[in-house]
Amino acid sequence: MSLIIRTLAAGAACTIVATGAVAQSTVVPIDNEPTPRLTVEQPLPGPLAGGVVFIPYQVENLRILPVGGSATREVSPRVGHLHITVDDLPWAWADYGQSNTIILVGMPRGQHKVLIEVVDGEGKVFTKQTVTFHSPGQEIKP
Repeated sequence: MSLIIRTLAAGAACTIVATGAVAQSTVVPIDNEPTPRLTVEQPLPGPLAGGVVFIPYQVENLRILPVGGSATREVSPRVGHLHITVDDLPWAWADYGQSNTIILVGMPRGQHKVLIEVVDGEGKVFTKQTVTFHSPGQEIKP
């Protein structure tokens, strides 16, 4: 291997090692991190009039990632995901999408509420908000 190629390879290896060291040195102890915050807006009126619910939200001080378990308690910056419940149903779903928008399609006509919870990797709730709205969707007949 020529001297120039060996020099470039060594430089690249040093850059990778140095980058890892810098990333590790910027980690903040979990105890000193700010509490996750959630901001939820009302559904966008345009799509809602057409029967599609777009609920914009923003999460601060937490990265939404598809990871879970007790090991996530020690990850910094803090990681977690969302739990979303519609109309107090006995089930919810987890959102790892980082889209900053919850989209519901096919909601029946009437008043609805959506509970959005920011949780850690084990499902412990950091913060939550509920948004209520009226859907002009189709009437469901028994």
